[in-house]
Amino acid sequence: MARLKPLAGQGQFGLILQASVTLAALILLTSSVLSNSGTPVVALAMFAVVAITVAHNQLARLFEWRALLALTVLVILFIPIKRYTLPASLPFALEPYRLIVAGVALAWLTSLLIDPRVRLRAAGLEGPLFLYVAAIFGSLLANHSRVNETSSFVIKGVSFFLSYVLVYLLVVSLVRRTADIDFLGQLLAGGGAVVAVLVIVEARTGFNLFNHLRSVAPVLHLNSEKVFSLSELHRGGHRRAYGSAQHPIAMGVAFAMLLPFAVYRATAYAQRRWWIASVLLLFGLLATRSRTAILMVLVILLVFILLRPQQMRRLWPALLPLLIAIHLALPGAIGTVKNSFFPKGGLIAQQNNQSVGHGRLATLGPALQNEFRPNPILGEGFSTRIVTPEPDFPVPNAPITDDGWLEVLLETGVVGALALFWVFVRALRRTGKAAKIDGSPRGWFLVAACSSIGAYGIGMFTYDAFSFVQSSFLLFIVLGLGMRALRSDPSDWPSRAAAR
Repeated sequence: MARLKPLAGQGQFGLILQASVTLAALILLTSSVLSNSGTPVVALAMFAVVAITVAHNQLARLFEWRALLALTVLVILFIPIKRYTLPASLPFALEPYRLIVAGVALAWLTSLLIDPRVRLRAAGLEGPLFLYVAAIFGSLLANHSRVNETSSFVIKGVSFFLSYVLVYLLVVSLVRRTADIDFLGQLLAGGGAVVAVLVIVEARTGFNLFNHLRSVAPVLHLNSEKVFSLSELHRGGHRRAYGSAQHPIAMGVAFAMLLPFAVYRATAYAQRRWWIASVLLLFGLLATRSRTAILMVLVILLVFILLRPQQMRRLWPALLPLLIAIHLALPGAIGTVKNSFFPKGGLIAQQNNQSVGHGRLATLGPALQNEFRPNPILGEGFSTRIVTPEPDFPVPNAPITDDGWLEVLLETGVVGALALFWVFVRALRRTGKAAKIDGSPRGWFLVAACSSIGAYGIGMFTYDAFSFVQSSFLLFIVLGLGMRALRSDPSDWPSRAAAR
């Protein structure tokens, strides 16, 4: 894989360089001792120089593209977005993920100019994705007066979405070996499982470790306004956990997207530890008590049944023990899920009630009539719908829809909605078609990517998806990994025996 150039050369030249620097350091240290001039300071400096020189190969690994992308994934998973900032006097909040993404992007752009091994690569989704970006800017040009009223929100929304696209381009351009595709897939699933353990603890005790990261990283500043009180997070009389996400729904969505990659490792390579990770991700998902996340799990299950019917039949005997384990680990979780989907009076009646769950069906008709009908082609402007009171905009200009697809339609019109729909359809068709005829580990990885993308697409109907940054980043990372796996050779993936 292409990497940033190491600090020194490899092989014989590297050994000569190490020996020369070490000898020069010893000579300088000896001279300092004989002249009795600043010996402690010189000794410390020489030790640092020698240590860096001798370990330059190991240090260079920290700057490989795989390591930088892994760091990006870990920051997105473990440092809550919009909850922590870094100290800086800037016109925008300097969050850790912004710093990491900007740093990796800058290194990539620099390498595009100076390193012939690093190239901008296409993976198959660029056409519909850039069409959606064009629809975003078209919607802004067509609604300049509305954009002027909400300019700060528009700038923020556009910068967020462009950062998603940038992460996708980084993945498809820099992840080239199958080992690195698999590594990032494992990192997503393994990191998600660790977060899930902490979310389960939060659901049982009310303690959210992600609200106390300053104890290990004092440089982080906690925005207390983004911390939920315990009284705010309940459903059916039980606590809802939100872990490292902005909301319990977003945390459940993230777990649902990562679950297929743990199942991929468990099934493709028969590794039991990944079954444990799968169960932890499922438990963490249930701890959020989110209907959206449950709906996504059903979509994932359907995709696996369609693409791997024989293997899925073998897993049915594990269903009863799994339900018992869920009841013991998360008392009331199964009942909460049942009552969420079958509330008193019926789900349709509930969603038609404006005062309950924002009434998704109650707001649908008025939104189409009052917002979509006057601007059907390019919408009323990307990120111009302000649905909650803000310091710069105390009176909202639109109702909450809790429907990501409806928001896309209202803000970017038919052009934007069709372009984004094209992104999902192309990704699902290509990964699903290849996965169905490929029984290798690559095929299992494509099943995981296909189910994760499909689940996100269906889940968008039940929450305002792109308002939650963590899960949106995960979507574009999964899109990139799925497209790279699609272009890989099945024979390059390790066999089950080799992996074990």
